[in-house]
Amino acid sequence: MAKLTKKQKEAASKIEKNKLYSLKDASSLIKQIASAKFDESVDIAVRLGVDPRKANQMVRGVVTLPHGTGKDVRVLALVTPDKEAEAKAAGADHVGLDDYLQKIKDGWTDIDVIITVPAVMGKLGPLGRILGPRGLMPNPKTGTVTMDVAKAVAEVKAGKIDFKVDKTGIVHAGIGRISFDADKIAENAHEIIQTLIKLKPTAAKGQYIKGIHLSSTMSPAIPLDSKAV
Repeated sequence: MAKLTKKQKEAASKIEKNKLYSLKDASSLIKQIASAKFDESVDIAVRLGVDPRKANQMVRGVVTLPHGTGKDVRVLALVTPDKEAEAKAAGADHVGLDDYLQKIKDGWTDIDVIITVPAVMGKLGPLGRILGPRGLMPNPKTGTVTMDVAKAVAEVKAGKIDFKVDKTGIVHAGIGRISFDADKIAENAHEIIQTLIKLKPTAAKGQYIKGIHLSSTMSPAIPLDSKAV
């Protein structure tokens, strides 16, 4: 087990043992214990009472965070020529098709989100082994395969994120930066938690929200009281 640094020990000491924090208190505390010299990412981890191996218990979706992620999301619009101007005007960082498909084949994945149109999806199939593991494969369910390219690009730039429960039953998501006001961190966290609650599979039995933790890039996780969110 890795030894904790002096700063990590100091941060951990400010989190009371066996205490479950309200979202408001956790959002304030996360700012107090952050010690890095850069603007740390604030992340949420929600453990769900589902079995992700079963298709009828898979949880995935999208949410638009009211205050964005604080991150400059790099968007690639893989579109036909008639959609290029629309994508550029909406703020896509990279726009094109065949040249970018070749770049991806060659190993380039220096982007956060790919938005495309239905007609292009056939060309992306062979790139699944590259894009899939990186979470970059566009999907109609997350709004990244659409004819309204401008709207999709604008939403992603404004703070729309997609999430998916992992094989251990946990949903991880970046919900802001330490430089955010505590209220904005809390409101972003509340938005994704409420979205997850709405997405509860009918096949999921027993307790659905089993645990919630808030953390930043360099800080220990703060456990939340799931009944107080």
